[in-house]
Amino acid sequence: MPLEERAYSVLLVSASETFNASLHALFSEAGLLSVQTVSNVSAAKREYAARAYDFVIVNAPLPDDMGVRFAIDVCSSGTGVALLLVRSELHDEIRGKVTTHGVFTLAKPISKPMMRTALGWMASTRERLRKAEKKTISIEEKMAEIRLVNRAKWALIEHENMNEAEAHRFIEKQAMDKCVSRRTIAEDILNRFSP
Repeated sequence: MPLEERAYSVLLVSASETFNASLHALFSEAGLLSVQTVSNVSAAKREYAARAYDFVIVNAPLPDDMGVRFAIDVCSSGTGVALLLVRSELHDEIRGKVTTHGVFTLAKPISKPMMRTALGWMASTRERLRKAEKKTISIEEKMAEIRLVNRAKWALIEHENMNEAEAHRFIEKQAMDKCVSRRTIAEDILNRFSP
């Protein structure tokens, strides 16, 4: 999916005005219109805590910190994708520290084609994270339904003197007969027996 087809939010952490200007021009070309720029890690932490960003680009070093820990924290949060731009002589060392955390790194100086490629990697990773988030939500919803059905079974056992197998069959049969979910039947049962 081209970057233009989906809106991505970007937090740019950079103290270099000339770098920021060139990157903003590239972001405009790529269709990334939601860009917030801060000049140090402290401000970046505050901004990231206040709002989730799809991409975080850290132009290291920064006045108050290198930005390595912040980039790792972004990736550890599970929703953001971080790119750390470092001087070429430090690149291998820093890449070794951050790769296992999912942080992308590029050695400076960076060309426009390389930055476009990096934005493509970040978009790919962000889409994979979106799919994982949807799966997680789906699993959580399924687990909530199972807990609800189990509570309804225990209500039937307690109030209707059924055993667990009978309560299970009752819920399943009611759901099939009424063409509704087991969750709906479980909610009805719990409502019927709640004070």
